[in-house]
Amino acid sequence: MAPSSSSAGSFPRQQARTRRFSLGAPRDFTVSPDGARVVFLRSPAGDDPATSLWAYDRATGTEREVASAARILGATAEHLTGEERARRERSRELAGGIVAYACDAAVSHAAFALDGKLWWVSLNAELPGPTELPGPGGVVDPRPSPTGLHVAFLSGPRLWAVATTGEDGYEALAGEAGEVTWGAAEFIAAEEMGRSRGFWWSPDGRSVLAARVDNSPVATWWTSDPSSPGTPPQPHRYPAAGTADAEVSLWHLPLAAGEADRAQVHWDAGRYPYLVSVHWSGGGPPLLVVEQRDHKACAVLSADLGPGTTSVVAEAGDQAWVDWPSGVPAWTEDGQLLWAAADTGTWRLRLGDRWLTPPGLQVRGVTSVGRSIVFSASTEPEIVEAWRWSASDGLQQLTSTGGISSAYGDGPVRVVTSRSMAWAGGRAAVQLEGSPPSALTDVAETPVVQPAVRFLRVGDRRLSVGVVLPKGHCGGKLPVLMAPYGGPGHQRVMASSALWLEAQWFADQGFAVVVADGRGTPGRGPAFEREVYLDLAGPVLEDQVDALHGAAAQVDELDLGRVGIRGWSFGGYLAALAVLARPDVFHAAVAGAPVTDWALYDTYYTERFLGRPQAQPGAYRRSSLLALAPGLRRPLLLIHGLVDDNVFAAHTLALSSALLAAGRYHAVLPLPGITHVAARDDVAENLLLAQVDFFRHALQGPSRP
Repeated sequence: MAPSSSSAGSFPRQQARTRRFSLGAPRDFTVSPDGARVVFLRSPAGDDPATSLWAYDRATGTEREVASAARILGATAEHLTGEERARRERSRELAGGIVAYACDAAVSHAAFALDGKLWWVSLNAELPGPTELPGPGGVVDPRPSPTGLHVAFLSGPRLWAVATTGEDGYEALAGEAGEVTWGAAEFIAAEEMGRSRGFWWSPDGRSVLAARVDNSPVATWWTSDPSSPGTPPQPHRYPAAGTADAEVSLWHLPLAAGEADRAQVHWDAGRYPYLVSVHWSGGGPPLLVVEQRDHKACAVLSADLGPGTTSVVAEAGDQAWVDWPSGVPAWTEDGQLLWAAADTGTWRLRLGDRWLTPPGLQVRGVTSVGRSIVFSASTEPEIVEAWRWSASDGLQQLTSTGGISSAYGDGPVRVVTSRSMAWAGGRAAVQLEGSPPSALTDVAETPVVQPAVRFLRVGDRRLSVGVVLPKGHCGGKLPVLMAPYGGPGHQRVMASSALWLEAQWFADQGFAVVVADGRGTPGRGPAFEREVYLDLAGPVLEDQVDALHGAAAQVDELDLGRVGIRGWSFGGYLAALAVLARPDVFHAAVAGAPVTDWALYDTYYTERFLGRPQAQPGAYRRSSLLALAPGLRRPLLLIHGLVDDNVFAAHTLALSSALLAAGRYHAVLPLPGITHVAARDDVAENLLLAQVDFFRHALQGPSRP
């Protein structure tokens, strides 16, 4: 890690300037099948957001910048289309420049979009730099065929293809007028399903599977920035809970064929309307995962592209909702189905008819499938290590960092990334079995704070809790700040120093910071995750209270008479819920971008946990904040980006209106021009300072009754 300079300044400024210390760190790795090279992204400095494409040559042990925004654009500012802005918002991308790329099967060439143009570059050091391929402008999500002969990409609502020789121009593979897009992920796929793409190349590079998305059934919501009254409002097709979703179908599009040659891939879309994932590799025919709208069942389908039919190869059902780790299903090289299922309280991998992983080893996600299967898993929720399974060697643990590790690459050469409490930031190294690892250059800044976390297990449920005290604190009671996310799908208490930087800085301002993962959060198995079914309020708030009291029983410095709580998104919802429903425990709250009425949130996420509002009105009433507004008697600060298209500002405005109607004083901090992620440097910095100032005033003085 590069040492922090004297210009780094305060932690809030440093964290904002470095985009949470992500700049300058290598990321998004691709290992070539022959192990000769590793491709990745990295910006040139810890405070430079202009990301470049890099290649590591294993034979020479050297890194080379393959393409950079600075060399391509010069002094010209990068222009982003609305589609690219939306893609980056859905992926929570904080950087600029070349922020995504895709390679051919040999990893000899890569395609990327920059400034709305399509670029193609050889990864061989002896060949020239990137060349621009013909395109209509506004290029998004370019992906080369496995053969490297063509690149398919999005522009507007259409899916296009171009030869990598640049000859014969480009052509539209599919597109039509109206509210229909081809090859793009619909909103809930990109935001909630984890499916960021909408087209997939065939292994032979001769055809594409593409999602056709008809958004016309989906209601149009609008965002506008009152600070810029001359800017027109922006429309968003947003499927709120209980309303219509986009209609999604899958089509087979042969390259260089006419519209008449398109063929739809059919399944029972009436029963399974959600297309959750598509996998197409040389191991077998295309695999689709389709899911019921009520989330209680899904099917893995194998597609026969001749007649356009599908057959079931695996199914799953659950009384609450179905789920599975990322990266599956997939075919192995020898044509066996890799799938995952809940068994004996554990997420386990299954290959054909046999289990690959034992009970108690929670599989978190699969990163590579081929000659071997590489995945991340944990036996304790705070620690995630990289593992590998192969037919010849069986199950092997690849890392033992005691932190958070992942591995990429299914052959003898792989990239291993690790984070730990023992060092700042992350580490990435190229490993060849039997040889010392070779670290990839990391120029991320070293944080000006060094977290010291006390990890605890508390209460009857053995909740995972981390407590952070001010550096050098020598005893005496401290006001408490709880900082949860607390919602399904996201874990805060993990053994990575990078996750505790903000907590340590808040602690150093004179607080004891407590972070707890309660029911619904991952890492503890399927049953623990499902205990929030039909109630996103009661269990998560009860666990925060239990975690607070359990931590206080072990850490004397916690003053339970002065307790604040802060959070963002679901964490913001939980913070507002805490101060509204349990003012006897929580004495002040900052709620950032909170969901206040789950009927205003999207279908896929909300209905998974609460059901459809028409069928489960009680679940929505239990989980709403609006009816609790008359009970506010503690300081509450609401923060919201005015152009947030995930949790719309209507959530905060609805709660503020209910509070005002009940005569309950509160504060609202609107963020003009800010989306769900407050990425702008000045906003990100001053939000932290504003929250500290709020809690200092709200929690000052003696303990509160």
